[in-house]
Amino acid sequence: MTSTTATATAVPATAVPSAAALAWTEKLVSFDTTSRNSNLALIHSMADELTAHGITPLIVPSPEGNKANLFATLPAHDGTVTGGIMLAGHTDVVPVDGQAWDSDPFAPEVREGRLYGRGTTDMKAFSGAILGFLPEFLSRPLAEPLHFAWTYDEEVGCHGAVVLLAELAARGIHPRVGFVGEPTSMRPVSAHKSSQLYRVTVSGIAAHSSMTSTGVNAIEYAARSIAFIRSLADEHRLSGPFDESFVVPYTTANVGVVSGGAAVNTVAEKCDFEFEFRTIPGVDPEAVISRIEVNLARLRAEIQQENPAADIRMVPLGTVPGLSPEGPRIALELAQDLTGHAVEESVVYATEAGLFQQAGIDTVVCGPGSMDQGHTANEYIELTQIAACEDFLQALATHLFTTERTTKP
Repeated sequence: MTSTTATATAVPATAVPSAAALAWTEKLVSFDTTSRNSNLALIHSMADELTAHGITPLIVPSPEGNKANLFATLPAHDGTVTGGIMLAGHTDVVPVDGQAWDSDPFAPEVREGRLYGRGTTDMKAFSGAILGFLPEFLSRPLAEPLHFAWTYDEEVGCHGAVVLLAELAARGIHPRVGFVGEPTSMRPVSAHKSSQLYRVTVSGIAAHSSMTSTGVNAIEYAARSIAFIRSLADEHRLSGPFDESFVVPYTTANVGVVSGGAAVNTVAEKCDFEFEFRTIPGVDPEAVISRIEVNLARLRAEIQQENPAADIRMVPLGTVPGLSPEGPRIALELAQDLTGHAVEESVVYATEAGLFQQAGIDTVVCGPGSMDQGHTANEYIELTQIAACEDFLQALATHLFTTERTTKP
């Protein structure tokens, strides 16, 4: 992706983060908010901090009530609460199961200039820096509102962001610009792929393996479907379309989970598998899934010819739209200005930014740390990256204050 020019106004990163940013990051990491768990203890801790600063938090629960989003607004100097800039992050983290950690992943430790713990990079340091910086944001009048958004279940399909956006729309709150603080080493990212997750369930007919003609093998039909998905992946890999701004410059697909069968001498009655595909901007995810649905319909007809009680069904698990570089580009230009990085980059992982963009919020991804450390054992973030995030927040506060002063008559 071609880099664009921006005026660098951000202050160079200091050697270490503030005590407040580090303390808040450590506190957030200490909550085990693995996506399978509740995040309510963390949400209420953050809400209490907002309340202590005179900010009214909005807690938006999940449909089940065991998780929640958190949203808050610092109004503009004239009381305006719509429009403005939104800083957004997710509160959940991926599991540590099966990983060999050198320390307790939920007891953060500073070692050799790095903060270790699950979620340090992805992405609690961004939230910790914001909470530590609250007094500075509150110390000056703002030209336009500043919003804070924290979501649940980003790691398993961005479900929380969907619920939050619906609530904001119902309240008439519509931020103008969004910054999603996923780890980008504080470099502005204007594009990422979509992420589409599905589960396929094949229901066959069990039988003894010596009598295969009386049964229907669910594993065999699942395998045929998996082979078709792989053929689509190969087609995109070989024939494109291509977008060279991505490290992997084409649409990808992957079958990541397969489960089925009871015994080697039994015709498999059931087989489930889960797959995902990630489209580059310009490739319609609906067109990809339509081809998979057509193939499944053909296989369904064949399996029901063997036995009408057999079936194949597919259900969506999560749909995250891609982030497109097309649009107003106000967020990109502001991020370039605030970070001092005159670049425009893309990433292969998906974020909530695509959902915010789809909702009409001009959004880029820009946050501390590197995804090279995200999701790994001994996940860590360089302390200098937390400090760089604070410099970004300081530049944002100065931008809002300066804009407010220069727009006065």
